[in-house]
Amino acid sequence: MDSTKSSQNMETSSPAIDCIAFAGQKKIADGPLTDVAASVKRYMDAHPEETLLVFDASSSASIELDLRGSLEDVISRIRPPDGGLKEKSGPGRPKLGVISREIGLLPRHWDWLAFQPGGASVTLRKLVEEARKQNTSKDRIRASQNAAYKFMSAMAGNLPHFEEASRAFFAKNKALFETLTAAWPRDLREHALRLGDAAFEETV
Repeated sequence: MDSTKSSQNMETSSPAIDCIAFAGQKKIADGPLTDVAASVKRYMDAHPEETLLVFDASSSASIELDLRGSLEDVISRIRPPDGGLKEKSGPGRPKLGVISREIGLLPRHWDWLAFQPGGASVTLRKLVEEARKQNTSKDRIRASQNAAYKFMSAMAGNLPHFEEASRAFFAKNKALFETLTAAWPRDLREHALRLGDAAFEETV
């Protein structure tokens, strides 16, 4: 693992992020980011020839840790001295949680928004909240599918029946998925099943 690069900004990450770390196909740690980083540092110091992969335990986003220096150095790069997030500058109303970002709409869309009570921003927020409520189940399933497939692609792409298991997963056929993955390493299989729980259990 190239410990000098970072796919996430570790200096602004919360130590409460739940992560999971694998050495090959064996889980070596899971839990808060700082705890996992400490376990990864100790493991890599003892097994420098091995390759470790660390994932966000919910989204399966890859997390690269800078393991240079002492354990204290590694932890300090994850958790800023003040223990909090660095305030983001720029437009918007950050104290209220409002972030300013650019969106593209056609002129007729802006014309319609201009006539709505509260203006464009208020109307857009209401529309987004309504859509979120209506699509909660679909969004949960989609997030589960994305996370599980991303993890399986990274960790199980070369394992037996990967393609068939993937099709069973997206078909929400849990029994077939479990059968096809029965020979996979236990730690890998258990995490894939945990990630896929929502997709298997919920209906659209």
